[in-house]
Amino acid sequence: MASLNGKVAVITGAGSGIGRATALLMASRGACVTAADLDSNRAIAVAADVRAAGGRAIHHTVDVAREDEIRDLIAATVAAFGGVDILHNNAGEVRPEPYGRDATISVDAMDEAHWDHFMNVNLKGAMLGCKWAIPEMLKRGGGVIINTSSNASLAGQEATAAYGVSKGGLNTLTQYVATAYGPRGIRCNAVVPGLVLSPAAASVSAEALAPLVENILTPYIGVPEDVAYLVAFLASDEARYITGQLIVIDGGISAHVQWYTDMRRQRLAGG
Repeated sequence: MASLNGKVAVITGAGSGIGRATALLMASRGACVTAADLDSNRAIAVAADVRAAGGRAIHHTVDVAREDEIRDLIAATVAAFGGVDILHNNAGEVRPEPYGRDATISVDAMDEAHWDHFMNVNLKGAMLGCKWAIPEMLKRGGGVIINTSSNASLAGQEATAAYGVSKGGLNTLTQYVATAYGPRGIRCNAVVPGLVLSPAAASVSAEALAPLVENILTPYIGVPEDVAYLVAFLASDEARYITGQLIVIDGGISAHVQWYTDMRRQRLAGG
């Protein structure tokens, strides 16, 4: 169990799902946590849960697409805990249409505001987090940045173009930050989840999730805590030689050939 004693962690999108699980886990391993979220009530609740379990936490309301709010988030963390060691850029667009995961089938029908919204939240938000956290990390001799990407960034499909492309940009940002700041003691990696049973996934119909579920190789579907364990490891000194990596955690969805699912379906049907 990787220790985070004495570390200060900023987690965006901490109000639910992967962010909440990560905040609770990091705090249980000794980190001081800033639980940041667009939803103030959720941020407050997560920070309260951390403190109730004996950890140290503050909450902060933030729109990650606004630079002034990211600046204030980092400043509040420094004021409360003395610095920043870990940044988990986890906030991402999960709201319903018209600004949820884009159901637009073709790029030629893409609404410009729709595209810009995804880029602002999922990509620019992470860049701004890095921009304001890195100077504070350098003051402490280094730090760790973990970005939450998605396996939608690894291959194309008919829909979710804005979402997938924004996460693809996040992958590249991860490598650029790792390259630029590695010699100065800052590591940067991305976790790349597939289907995870978060509150966002729970709002999707079973019919819509079925194609994903039948491609999972494990006998269970991942939960936010599965990703949180990976994030906490990457944030720890046990992962000190890992940087610039895109680490897929998707139950094996991306591991098999395209026709595997059809073969398994036929086998289960006795065909």
